[in-house]
Amino acid sequence: MSKEERLKRVLESMKASGKLDLHDLKDVSEEERDIIKTLFHDGLVEEALDFMSELDTDKELKELKEKLEDEEVERNVVPLWKSIVKYAAIFIGIFALTYFFQTGKTLESQSEISDGSIILIMEKNGVKMIDQTDSRSILSNSGEVIAEQQGNTLRYRSDSDMDELVYNELEVPNGKMFDVELSDGTLVHLNSGTTLKYPVKFIHGQKREVFIEGEAYFKVAKDKDHPFVVNADDVAVQVLGTEFNLSSYKDDAEITTVLVEGSVSMTNTLQPQDNLVLTPGTMGSWNKKERSTKMEEVDTELYIGWIKGELIFRNSTFQNMAKILERKYNVTIENTNTALDEKVLTATFNAKIESIEDVLKAIGEIHPLDYEITNQNIRILTKTESQ
Repeated sequence: MSKEERLKRVLESMKASGKLDLHDLKDVSEEERDIIKTLFHDGLVEEALDFMSELDTDKELKELKEKLEDEEVERNVVPLWKSIVKYAAIFIGIFALTYFFQTGKTLESQSEISDGSIILIMEKNGVKMIDQTDSRSILSNSGEVIAEQQGNTLRYRSDSDMDELVYNELEVPNGKMFDVELSDGTLVHLNSGTTLKYPVKFIHGQKREVFIEGEAYFKVAKDKDHPFVVNADDVAVQVLGTEFNLSSYKDDAEITTVLVEGSVSMTNTLQPQDNLVLTPGTMGSWNKKERSTKMEEVDTELYIGWIKGELIFRNSTFQNMAKILERKYNVTIENTNTALDEKVLTATFNAKIESIEDVLKAIGEIHPLDYEITNQNIRILTKTESQ
């Protein structure tokens, strides 16, 4: 079976079921899996199948790619597929399609969206900017009220008339946090730099399934007939009703789940036999590079303090701290003092009270450092530069 046929088979299954089934991905390569997830998360499954039926020759795909490159120059737009160009050898047409639809959405909405905004992407009703000081109703394409925003929380209604899966997506930028209450009553606290995709309304008889990149704390509403599944890259965490923290940032080496209350199972598509069942006070980790899982007992407060604005570091290298500080304070840290990277620190800060400069000064009292701040850019100087 060719790569195109394999992709088509999985996409057809997703179109029929309306969900991303991890079982469907077991026979595809890692590159193909990324293509499939990209299309599903962006609501492009049906368009992809239509596109595949129309473009079936190498010549056509090459011509389309060249056309998109020409349009890029004319419109001065960086095509999204370039960030994933390593997959183009597998099926450039799929990414050409993704570029076409995603760039279209971006161009239509970029005049309304400012940098650093919380963004709500509605599958059938465009892109909206969320102002954390607002109180307003969110309407569906048909004009039905599907959610209410009250400041920093967006609550979806359980009594909407929807009888099919329609997805919304929340993008929370660095430096901000946001809460969303799903239609079943599940409360999700979203950390900085996090994207959550979820149904506007869960459908009776189907799993309650959401998709995340970043970090969130889930308080899952109990419903024994409808398991709740959180998908994070190759990992799936399934629960019935519980509280847990899940972290899955792209630039982190691991995907982690810390259980606070209840019970969860943690599986992955690459090693299905590695099924972890967590109990309160334990953390399950999936190492992306080694493709392995482990479970250990942890102090849960270290992993959920961010909900209250706390940054808790225990025996953490400065290099790891810097990534968290960048997300929390929406800054870029350039460290030219490489000796500092491996310095181990234990400290607690509160982002609601202390500025990034307060944090740097506190670290400097333990490990002397000099730095320059220009707008949102921080440069930590070498000893030679600071003299």
